[in-house]
Amino acid sequence: MSEADYLEAFRSEQASLGAQLPEWAVDLRLSALGRFERAGFPDPRHEEWRYTNIRPIVKQAFRPVGDALAPLEVKVLNRHRLGVDASVELVFVNGRLHSGLSQLQGLPEGAVVEDLATALRDHSEALRPLLGQIADDRDSSFVALSTAFLRDGVFIGLAPGCVLERPIKLLFVSTRESQPIVCHPRILYHGGVNSQASVIEHYVGTEGSASFTNTVTEVALEGGARLEHYKIQRESTQAYHIGSLHVRQMRDSNLRSHNVNLGGRLVRNDLNIGLTEPGAEVLLNGLFMAGGRQHMDNHTRVHHAAPHTLSTEEYRGIVDDRARGVFKGRVLVERGAQRIEAHQTSANLVLSDGAEVDTKPELEIHADDVVCSHGATVGQLDEQSLFYLRSRGLDDKTARGLLTFAFAGEVISRIGEQSIRDRLEEVIVGRLPDHERLREFV
Repeated sequence: MSEADYLEAFRSEQASLGAQLPEWAVDLRLSALGRFERAGFPDPRHEEWRYTNIRPIVKQAFRPVGDALAPLEVKVLNRHRLGVDASVELVFVNGRLHSGLSQLQGLPEGAVVEDLATALRDHSEALRPLLGQIADDRDSSFVALSTAFLRDGVFIGLAPGCVLERPIKLLFVSTRESQPIVCHPRILYHGGVNSQASVIEHYVGTEGSASFTNTVTEVALEGGARLEHYKIQRESTQAYHIGSLHVRQMRDSNLRSHNVNLGGRLVRNDLNIGLTEPGAEVLLNGLFMAGGRQHMDNHTRVHHAAPHTLSTEEYRGIVDDRARGVFKGRVLVERGAQRIEAHQTSANLVLSDGAEVDTKPELEIHADDVVCSHGATVGQLDEQSLFYLRSRGLDDKTARGLLTFAFAGEVISRIGEQSIRDRLEEVIVGRLPDHERLREFV
């Protein structure tokens, strides 16, 4: 869809939706639409999109999600579940909440988990200072597009001291339709002082589903709040996925982000973390695995705006066939943000001559009492390790599979939820050559 197509779709939707939203949300949508109209879609001449051409998304004739709910059988849904024992689960089919497949009971006092439309109606003033305020759409046409079509999604609010023992699970399913669809899920998380939770965003697609998912997650962590955030993307290889995570961390807050991408034809993830007060800490743990002609691009930006903050980042990529991977990580240390630590690593494994990885870690430091490091590697499987495994009786294919699995396992091992680790290990092994034999070893 071109910019003009989105403008027309917005006008059609606004006529019927405007009266259902608070006035400030209507204004927010209109302002974002104006920014999208002025900026248009990025192209490779933009430095931030140098390695990723989104022309296939623009040329595709996507259909905006209608009000009719697409059918989805429970047995089909169950094939995509992670097996996590969640406190609540919200299921979205082609961008629309499916109440019949969701489970919304079981939250303790002080926790609110609602679809965004309900939250805008019932908690309008609580959302107003947060929604669209953490994600900066001045630098992203896709964030502006998401805000312009603000409608579907989730609001998660935790009162001070509220602790969730079990995760919140958000499952987004794209199904095969007569015409490819586009949806804009929006997630807003507000963790009150000393609150604690885990949130799982899981994006999947049924076989042959062609779709465009443009998702934005905004997170506000108050003093001492802790969040374990998972994003698992396993959409169809005919799908396009553009997503971003925007986080504002206050004093002594802690974020652990796990970003795993295994599906999609063209995938782009932007992570923007603001460490705004002393004591804030973040871990960015990422893995992408691409084959065929998949294209996966991860951009991270960690902004140390306060002293005594800590960021640790490790992203790993595996590319095979004619796939392409991209990683760009930027750490910005403001003047006055003394005694911070920032560590960034990008490690990439290229399994075929036709595959390619572009990686670019960056440090911009304006303070002098800091500990910062960054590194990037792109290489093939270690021949000495292969020789060692073959000398122990393994054939070449199995040896390569084991080393590839071990490379990915460094990221998977940092995931806190055992059921997610088990499921991801199963999926990763299933994508490797001689996977039946590999299951004997892992």
